[in-house]
Amino acid sequence: MAMAVTVTLSFLLPLAGTLILAFSGGRLGALASSVVGVGSVGLAALATAWATMAHSGGSEGITLWTWIAVGDFQPTIGLAVDGLALVMMSVITGVGFLIHLFAAWYMTGEEGITRFYAWMNLFVFSMMLLVLGNNLLLLFLGWEGVGLCSYGLIGYYYQGSANGWAAFKAFVVTRIGDVFLALGLFLIFMELGTLDIQELLALAPQQWQEGSTTANLAALLVLGGALGKSAQVPLHTWLPDAMAGPTPVSALIHAATMVTAGVYLIARLNGLFLLAPDVLLLVGVIGAVSLLLAAFAALAQTDIKRVLAYSTMSQIGYMFVALGVGAFDAAIFHLVTHAFFKALLFLSAGAVIISCHHEQDMRRLGGLWRKLPVAYGGFLVGGAALVALPLVSAGFFSKDEILWQAMAADQTGLLIVGLLGAVLTGIYTVRLILGTFHGEPGSDHARHPEPGTNPLTHHLPLMVLAALSTFIGAWLYPGLGGLFPDAPGEAADTGHTLLQVLAMGAAIAGLLLAAWLFLWRRDWLAKQVGQGIGARLWTLWHHAWGFDALFDRVLVQPWQWMVKVLRVDLVNLVMNLPALLARALNAGLVKSQNGRVRSYALVMVLGATIILLALAVLPGGLA
Repeated sequence: MAMAVTVTLSFLLPLAGTLILAFSGGRLGALASSVVGVGSVGLAALATAWATMAHSGGSEGITLWTWIAVGDFQPTIGLAVDGLALVMMSVITGVGFLIHLFAAWYMTGEEGITRFYAWMNLFVFSMMLLVLGNNLLLLFLGWEGVGLCSYGLIGYYYQGSANGWAAFKAFVVTRIGDVFLALGLFLIFMELGTLDIQELLALAPQQWQEGSTTANLAALLVLGGALGKSAQVPLHTWLPDAMAGPTPVSALIHAATMVTAGVYLIARLNGLFLLAPDVLLLVGVIGAVSLLLAAFAALAQTDIKRVLAYSTMSQIGYMFVALGVGAFDAAIFHLVTHAFFKALLFLSAGAVIISCHHEQDMRRLGGLWRKLPVAYGGFLVGGAALVALPLVSAGFFSKDEILWQAMAADQTGLLIVGLLGAVLTGIYTVRLILGTFHGEPGSDHARHPEPGTNPLTHHLPLMVLAALSTFIGAWLYPGLGGLFPDAPGEAADTGHTLLQVLAMGAAIAGLLLAAWLFLWRRDWLAKQVGQGIGARLWTLWHHAWGFDALFDRVLVQPWQWMVKVLRVDLVNLVMNLPALLARALNAGLVKSQNGRVRSYALVMVLGATIILLALAVLPGGLA
């Protein structure tokens, strides 16, 4: 009973906060809105902690009410609580609370603070609905809810047209993936007759052969939905532009929670993907490609938030690699540690942006390490976890597990890509920290940062996330043994030590190479990227391999041309002819109805004359 109450509270408290804020009619001030917005998520985090302690293992179902009843199709508003759900709930509400608390400092003085917290609370509710729903219909409702909230929050500064277009782009691109997911749900229901997650995972192996066309098609459609939400190639172009929203939004939606929804979806439906091994391998390949493309793109960004955005895409690529080799637990492990250190990095970036008068171009920053020591410490700890600094960072333990599972699965290509990604991660992370905090200030904004931070709303979130980004965060991960099938590396440990040495070497090599390039060979590097092939590569990576330009030429421009051509639609014109003829005849008849008796008499005489003449001409005459 206590379990059901606490889980339901963790689910409904953010919704209550949303309703209070949304229907306040502007009567709540900034302080009251912050209290409601932060407090509702904080209480949800406490309820989640209580539910976690009360959980006795296994899976527990909580049915609130029947949603729809159409024959045998009776999906419920039901919650399924197991180890995976509790881990996701803890990340959503725990990290979400720290981000909400930081937002109370970050958003000080901003207009529309009530609207901001209403969207943020609704997002947390939708994400909780997504991970707690016991059927795919309820999961899809939460899935669409987070997409809607993402649109509202990315476009929070709607006065700027670029922000509105960024929100629109995110909405449209992720909707493409959502269409694939919806088609997958239709196929699953048509074939299995249910959308209940536990039932379909039990029925799928009974009705579908491993590698069958139906199993492959269903897995491919679900994968399409996951690619959109998790910003993996080719549905990844929305993520960097989504940095137009406030930085707490980037931390919550585009680092810690929403972009990992695709990882959660594949892990939750692991039984379906195990029936489609080719599609599962495709998941890993897409993750590897996304990992490398994003890492190279991060090397050439100048906006600190865009560097972190491409870093997020790259780290989710690691999670997809883990999923692709069947290491579902390793993927969730990295999801958790990534939520800690990437939220820390985004919030630390937010502290820099606010303190430097909303400046976020590294070329106009620099020299901040003494002036912003808390943010600098956040970047150091978060950066160490991002590059997987051996033994002391949370990222090392989770990334090492992914690389080990790829090696144990004999996926040498994925392993090599993972190691290369670790080197590149070290390079762009050092570049980010040096460009932001070291060297000479690049502008007056960096020379004279605004003072004034709050120990509760600024220091506390950063310090807690910093602690969780160390080995402490890795130790807190409970593990999901028994929930997923055994990963390749769980049967034996041969070669694990060698792999750890390789992983440590890759991380350290990236740091040393970055130090050599950005400290001792800086002038030489600037010369290389300023001319010839170096300049062309920098331009290509700065524009993220040209995917936006490619999509514009292949998809957008042809569509616009087709719309222009069909502006005068011949088929539509032909279909309009009867209507045009009827309008012309009507206009003539209207003119004849003038109210004059003599005109009517004349028409009658003319009509009678025409009829008599016609009868006289016709065979038989008037006889």
